[in-house]
Amino acid sequence: MDCTIRHIHDVTVLDLKGRLSLGEALAFGPGSDIVLTETIRDLLKAGHKKILLNLAAITYADSSGVGQLAGALATGRTRGLELKLLSPVKQVRDLLRVTHLESIFDIQDDEAAALASLSQGTAAGA
Repeated sequence: MDCTIRHIHDVTVLDLKGRLSLGEALAFGPGSDIVLTETIRDLLKAGHKKILLNLAAITYADSSGVGQLAGALATGRTRGLELKLLSPVKQVRDLLRVTHLESIFDIQDDEAAALASLSQGTAAGA
């Protein structure tokens, strides 16, 4: 999975592309996959507390990938993280629904609306 980081005002946008799965690093070796939870932790350490995960370019996801999303949220909630998901592809939406995790995430389909709600301080999952 590739990750491009953008900053729009006080919101950090992570544009994720590729396969959302912990198995990528195991199959293709170290450095072939980012671990989302670690990326979120690093951003939090740097003071970035409003994060929007753009999932529109995810080409594959599995339960371990959705676990990374849940882990990122759990890691950050105790540190004041506001996290939203942007435009998850059908496979990610289906996995979130099947695992009953869609109710804990704030899922947005419009970047401008997501950015506006984060700038207003709406908490993740609210």
